[in-house]
Amino acid sequence: MSFPTLLWTLLTALGGVQAVTVYGQTPIAAATSLAAGATYTGLAAYDTRVLDPPPLPDPRPPTQFGIQLSQAASNVQGLSIPLSGAFYGFSVEMSVTTQVIGLNGSFIHPPFLNLMSLIAERAGRVLVRVGGNTQDFARMVTVLEDGKAIEKQQVNTNNPTQTPGLLYTTEILYLLSNISALVNVNWYLGVPLNDSTNLALDIVEWGERILGDSLVGFQVGNEPDLYQRHGHRELGYGPYDYFGEFADVVAGIKALNVPVTNNLIGPSLATGDWYPEDIWNTGFIPAYADTLSALTVEHYPDDNCGALYEGFGDPVDPQQEFARYLNHTAGQDIVRIYLNSTQIAQEAGKPFIMFETNSASCGGFPGISTSFGAALWALDYGLTMAYSNFSHALLHVGGQNVYYNVSVPTNQSSFHEWTVGPIFYSVLAVAETLGSSNNSRIIDLNQNDGNIFTPGYAVYENDSLARLALINFMTDSSGASDYTATVSIGGGESGQPNGTPAEVKVKYLVAPSVGDKWNVTWGGQSLGGQFEADGRLKGELKIETVPCDQQANTCQIKVPAPGFALVFMTNEAMRESEPASTATFPTTAITKAKNTATIDQAVLATSNGNKGMQGRYGSTSAGSSAAPRTAGTYPGAVVLLAILAGADVVRRVMSRQL
Repeated sequence: MSFPTLLWTLLTALGGVQAVTVYGQTPIAAATSLAAGATYTGLAAYDTRVLDPPPLPDPRPPTQFGIQLSQAASNVQGLSIPLSGAFYGFSVEMSVTTQVIGLNGSFIHPPFLNLMSLIAERAGRVLVRVGGNTQDFARMVTVLEDGKAIEKQQVNTNNPTQTPGLLYTTEILYLLSNISALVNVNWYLGVPLNDSTNLALDIVEWGERILGDSLVGFQVGNEPDLYQRHGHRELGYGPYDYFGEFADVVAGIKALNVPVTNNLIGPSLATGDWYPEDIWNTGFIPAYADTLSALTVEHYPDDNCGALYEGFGDPVDPQQEFARYLNHTAGQDIVRIYLNSTQIAQEAGKPFIMFETNSASCGGFPGISTSFGAALWALDYGLTMAYSNFSHALLHVGGQNVYYNVSVPTNQSSFHEWTVGPIFYSVLAVAETLGSSNNSRIIDLNQNDGNIFTPGYAVYENDSLARLALINFMTDSSGASDYTATVSIGGGESGQPNGTPAEVKVKYLVAPSVGDKWNVTWGGQSLGGQFEADGRLKGELKIETVPCDQQANTCQIKVPAPGFALVFMTNEAMRESEPASTATFPTTAITKAKNTATIDQAVLATSNGNKGMQGRYGSTSAGSSAAPRTAGTYPGAVVLLAILAGADVVRRVMSRQL
């Protein structure tokens, strides 16, 4: 059947319903209750542990205070560089691409599409890196057994960074390209550096060919400052050695004659055994100015390695650790060591990116990384990085065995939906705080006499005050620790005319406790609890209107304990943040009888490759045919995904065919 004929058949059968049928997914684990006093030993994705909130600070911070602001950015000292609402993106460990993103070029996980769509509609685009430790040991092959797109090799389970060797096919790249045809996702890939003598540059050649403009950069090596410690380099390996290996990569890429050669990024230090200045002192930036598109680092505030591996010290008690994440100094302490580097990056005209981060390495902490407290931490940490002149930051995502995921694919989609972690709400909140103009600048207000439990920020957009971001880290169900900030624009001793508006709009991110996992709402909407998320916000959007006293030149904004308040100072500021609509991608499974479009299963199965219902997944994959493909969107995906997104997407995807 020709593509247009098949497309018309499927669209007619669906009658406009946007859905994709998922074949053959069965559960690999099920959530179970835990007996009192027992230790959880299952996958992190199914751990329901909830921590108690830390005690209230003593003394408690004042709950009534003023914030004096200027209307014009020209009157404000210390504003950040211009920022994008796409500040937060994601770093996906390459080995779990098929768990998190999709199985191959024709099978994309709809919840992933929905989550990306939520951000893209607010920020204009989403930045996603596919890489991590596994990228350094990845090799492209023509085909894998059973048509798989990716396959792990053996691993030493007692070494947290000895990640498995990884084999992958171009299916992974077609998968990413097809996503970008539906949602404006831009991708970072990685050049392996485990063998700098025999560089594996296939990913550069094929990445440029298949991803085109949706590819924004190649990371050259991942955490090279840890290579020697983990046995990947000889004793004495140092910054100048990495400098030389970077030169080898530059030369190798230029020999490929690819169209773009100025999209390399580095040094991506973990800031473990080297500091960024150790690299800058080699002359790295001026030497590679023509090939570097950004400067990058990677860092976590803590690690949970002791709980997983021998020889890494005693395990950390998450309950005792929790309070460290719930104040303003948590983000400041991470950022402090990079302030000199952000200045150096500005002088060099390069973006400075936190290329991989999250609550703790080695998978995060149970109860912390999955909590509303982690959402407030990530929100404050992100805005602290923005104020400190980072251009972007990527939150790391692993598989079902880590706690810090922004979303958790369950591999049970015929029985359960996904679970979205509270930290994903932080990404939405930061995107809406910075807006979609790509011209926002932010300042830390140091409000309430710099109290670490009540931080706040002001955002100036197009040189005018646009939004306030106010955080309350405390948990107090009595309401006694809610605070009220009295905001004044101009007037008083400022020497400026009164500028407080007649009213402002306020959107709240709240949960009953910082320990809560499921009862998180953003503007009254939720992504659902455990096994309840398909990536779409549910519920009625609630944005409160707060009247101001223009005669007194004040506006009183209440921030609950715990919670976050995003204050829109103008209607235009709200329009820049709130999407008018969001493209969504519903999904059904063949095991469900209701709410499922009725289509001849034989037709649908054969339309999606030659495996149909006989194999585990329907797919037109490299395993089915070794014939070479041209660059661009993978045709097998166009049939299914055009159904998902409607006529406009059909037009856009078909236009990408070569």
